Amino acid sequence: MISSSPQVSVVIINYNTFELTCGCIQSVVEKTSGCTYEIIVVDNASTEGRVKEFLVRFPFITLIESKVNVGFSKGNNIGIEQAKGEFILLLNSDTELQNDALSICQDFIKKDKKAAAVSALLKYPDGAIQHNCQRFPSIKYKLFELFRLQKFVPRRIGGRVLLGFFFDYNEVVYPDWIWGTFFMFRRESLKLLPQGKLADDFFMYVEDMQWCMEFRNLGYSIAFQPAAQVVHYMGKSGGAKSELIDQNIDRFMSKYYSPFERLCIRWLDRILL
Repeated sequence: MISSSPQVSVVIINYNTFELTCGCIQSVVEKTSGCTYEIIVVDNASTEGRVKEFLVRFPFITLIESKVNVGFSKGNNIGIEQAKGEFILLLNSDTELQNDALSICQDFIKKDKKAAAVSALLKYPDGAIQHNCQRFPSIKYKLFELFRLQKFVPRRIGGRVLLGFFFDYNEVVYPDWIWGTFFMFRRESLKLLPQGKLADDFFMYVEDMQWCMEFRNLGYSIAFQPAAQVVHYMGKSGGAKSELIDQNIDRFMSKYYSPFERLCIRWLDRILL
């Protein structure tokens, strides 16, 4: 139910995705019944010329128009500044809720006080699962991959003890980081972050990895709740996108890793190519 005193604030970034964003908003309205919420749409200087139509279709939303495209992280921070909810959900415009994912994740994070953020089960339109639970780059991870150790140990041992790099998407798990596609967290936790807000060093890509790193550095865990289900109309990665991701991962490691760790990980990456 839409409320002026919401439990959850849903922040959606729109950039030339009018129809997708409308589908996303509609799914939130249709599927959410177990909590009160508000929807904040931040338009990142779209050129479609349809921004005002959001208020025609959905007069109950809060629409914020940025004069320039400030990127994903900064755009979300703009929306968060206007949020009233105890919990904030960053939701990609190219998603549609398949069930009451807001309430499911809100209930989960309210009960698990150690979890800073939680994500849902993301699926492609054909039902295939997207692997939105991830581990940070590490020497251990690369060696595990290089020597194919997963073939020689039971899945649960290899997944949880040695590395945790195999995740069972049928159960609650605690990865190192989760995609920002569906990213719910407590608003009060922002005060504890180094900048007092979500880090916005990256214009796009790898920002979710950084958010999770900063939450984990505060002693929190990151969670995945498969009971909440979402379709994500994710496009195929192009060369330019992959190159930008690689560049941002390098920047991420430069900030959080020692020179020795970075050198070893990059060397192992070259071997694995």
